[in-house]
Amino acid sequence: MKRENQSCVSEFLLLGLPIQAGKQGIFFALFLGMYLTTVLGNLLIILLIRLDPRLHTPMYFFLSHLAFTDISFSSVTAPKMLINMHTQDQSISHAGCISQVYFFLFWGDLDSLLLTSMAYDRYVAICHPLHYTTIMSQSLCIFLVTVSWVQSCVSALLHTLLLRRAMKRDNQSSMSEFLLLGLPILPEHQGVFFALFLGMYLTTVLGNLLIILLIRLDSRLHTPMYFFLSHLALTDISFSSVTVPKMLMDMRTKYKSIPYAVCISQMYFFLFFTDLDSFLITSMAYDRYVAICHPLHYSIIMKEELCALLVAVSWILSCANALSHTLLLAQLSFCAANTVPHFFCDLGALLKLSCSDTFLNELVMFTEGVVVITLPFICILVSYGYIGATILRVPSAKGVYKALSTCGSHLSVVSLYYGAMFGQYLFPTLSNFIDKDIIMALMYTVVTPMLNPFIYSLRNRDMKQAFGKLVSKVTFFCQQYL
Repeated sequence: MKRENQSCVSEFLLLGLPIQAGKQGIFFALFLGMYLTTVLGNLLIILLIRLDPRLHTPMYFFLSHLAFTDISFSSVTAPKMLINMHTQDQSISHAGCISQVYFFLFWGDLDSLLLTSMAYDRYVAICHPLHYTTIMSQSLCIFLVTVSWVQSCVSALLHTLLLRRAMKRDNQSSMSEFLLLGLPILPEHQGVFFALFLGMYLTTVLGNLLIILLIRLDSRLHTPMYFFLSHLALTDISFSSVTVPKMLMDMRTKYKSIPYAVCISQMYFFLFFTDLDSFLITSMAYDRYVAICHPLHYSIIMKEELCALLVAVSWILSCANALSHTLLLAQLSFCAANTVPHFFCDLGALLKLSCSDTFLNELVMFTEGVVVITLPFICILVSYGYIGATILRVPSAKGVYKALSTCGSHLSVVSLYYGAMFGQYLFPTLSNFIDKDIIMALMYTVVTPMLNPFIYSLRNRDMKQAFGKLVSKVTFFCQQYL
């Protein structure tokens, strides 16, 4: 089935540079020297910036990333070009060509965005020299670099998927859309459940936006724990927004199709925010471990740079994991079956529809599932193991209560998130009409993001005080000007 429907093009032929055969050796030596100079020169820049503390400034921070990008950018095309100049076989495999296109676009976009960040750094240094250290903080620099990586990844992924789809259109499956079966709800109950899920989604968005607003406005909440919480709130909003609006739209319409490109994009962002949720919760567990087990060194260990680094690494790892699944899925063929038994484009459901060999996809899904879900969960268990041991050594009941109050909210979120995740694989199917996969997916895409604001507001004294302070300001403003 795969051989009949898949593309008959297995490789491409690169014509190379328009150089006469007698001059190939001269140009080979020239380009080899230029490539080695690029690699060694940029590696030297990275090494110097790393070793000399005088170069630990925003400008050289961006320069080190630009140097790494230049090495990678040249390495995407130059080695293959040099090999083709010395061999008669100038072909490149189909997968190799698609991968080269993706990384060429990725490093090209990243180069452009890093240069833009460096221009902003120079603008602040020259136009606002007195506020330079305040504006160009390390957290802002890491944020700019992270945004550059994520935006480059998304842009390159979009072009690669569209190219892959265009190449498959004539030679492979003619699948242009999928049909989402949605939730197993009787037609007469659709209106009730629509109102229920709409209310839950609006609560999720408004509640998490309120958390972000409170953390932003109240200086007492400018701590590592609330820094991670603000990112978790943003992730929960994005996580729900990937699936719930489409689900609500399908509940009000009879035509429940979703285009191929939109389906792949939905799967990518679903995986991305799922992984990001997991990494952020793990970072919060580490923060609680340091706060309880090493309280005297908390401010030294959990400094602003480390917090920004943990968030940046979480974004990058989540992006890489989601990207690997998306690119592998884009290689598969889809034949006649196009009905997805879910309310969104779930990776597992799409793999079951494919008429290609999905062994590699399933292997990567298992391997990365261990890395992204299981290992963070083990880290959380270890953190709370140390926290529990520390609490047991506290002599006073007041000290135990204080220690538990600092991590009670986070422990509740961990239980909700991983309980839903593991419940999808541990619990049997509830009945012939209710699919456990759909029920568990609803738990961690709709219910858990909605409950997080209540957990952190109802169980947290600082959040209550910040909320009361905000309400007082709004009330005072209304009395004064209305």
